[in-house]
Amino acid sequence: MLLKDKIEKHLLEIQKPSRYIGGEVGSVIKDKSKVDVRFAFCFPDTYDIGMSHLGMKILYSLTNERELLVRALLCSRRGF
Repeated sequence: MLLKDKIEKHLLEIQKPSRYIGGEVGSVIKDKSKVDVRFAFCFPDTYDIGMSHLGMKILYSLTNERELLVRALLCSRRGF
């Protein structure tokens, strides 16, 4: 079975698909060619929990003040 077929099989099961597209209010987009370090925060819970976590917001804000490329990665409880 192709990956495309596996994904399509589960598309209708996805709840709140907008959590996967990015572009949230307050997100910072930096020019990749102008940063020295790339960094990702990983939060082992759903998007809704991770993005409302105060500690995550503070760390995201502090690191985005520097010349780092920061991404917030959140785990879904059920992946495919």
